[in-house]
Amino acid sequence: MQNLLRLPLWSVGVGAVALCIIARSAPQQKRADLGVGASLRGVRIFPADNAWNKDISREPLDPNSDRLIASIGLQKPLHPDFGTVWNGAPAGIPYVVVAGNQPKVPIHFEYADESDPGPYPIPSNPPIEGGEKSDGDRHVLMLDRDNWKLYELYSVHREGAAWKAGSGAIFDLKSNKLRPAGWTSADAAGLPILPGLVRYDEVMEQGEITHALRFTIVRSCRAYVSPATHFASRSNDANLPPMGMRVRLKAGVDITGFPKEAQITLRALKKYGMIVADNGSDWFLSGSPDMRWNDDNLNTLKRIHGRDFEVVKMGDVTTK
Repeated sequence: MQNLLRLPLWSVGVGAVALCIIARSAPQQKRADLGVGASLRGVRIFPADNAWNKDISREPLDPNSDRLIASIGLQKPLHPDFGTVWNGAPAGIPYVVVAGNQPKVPIHFEYADESDPGPYPIPSNPPIEGGEKSDGDRHVLMLDRDNWKLYELYSVHREGAAWKAGSGAIFDLKSNKLRPAGWTSADAAGLPILPGLVRYDEVMEQGEITHALRFTIVRSCRAYVSPATHFASRSNDANLPPMGMRVRLKAGVDITGFPKEAQITLRALKKYGMIVADNGSDWFLSGSPDMRWNDDNLNTLKRIHGRDFEVVKMGDVTTK
């Protein structure tokens, strides 16, 4: 192409000249960095019309909003379940960005009937939620930046040279396809985890979160709503949230007195909301660990309480 541009205009066709100009002027495609907690460089996970990326700020309220919010806790604070370090391990759910040629390995699954068989591009020393000695959920999240696929594992353990996990899911991030109905993922709701995390790179580099976030509750009902595909409860109480329920921060909540990173997070909660993804502690907001977080600033999010949220109108509720 460069040799063609050096030729006089009369020696090439008009179409070729136009093609050269377009090639010169077109911006380079954004590409995520590699490594643990790497920057995605502003690349948005999933297509723009995906449910995670939907602006729900003007969606109608669910008629049962008050009771659903009350079941989680009106006075309980929003809790940032991420930051720098907690109990000697990185605080939050870590992720690693890998190249398309990262070697893939087989995984032995406890719940193989609801897991994508793989293999998975798990590095030799992957970041495990809670650290290597954790007895918690032990998630491992791997983003293949070249093929734009997300690989997520729950309850990961190494057995010699092999790996085992409770469950696993693979998501094509160029598609809006959901998990099969009734299937779990690496998360109780059958949802991907990475798209719902508060990440340092988007908050502090991009200055904006452009997707819904992920949160947990203690008690859920035996039901789910899209984009969730799985429930994790035996209760049929309709006043308890189903997996996939989406809440948003009320428009009138004043966020002007919060630090930068808290304001950016709260703006996202007004525009995109957050989705019930798992059973855990009430109003625990998920994010990825990073030693550059300011934990004191993140903890100001606790000034927000359950009463400051409302439930976005839900679609069809699946109970079987």
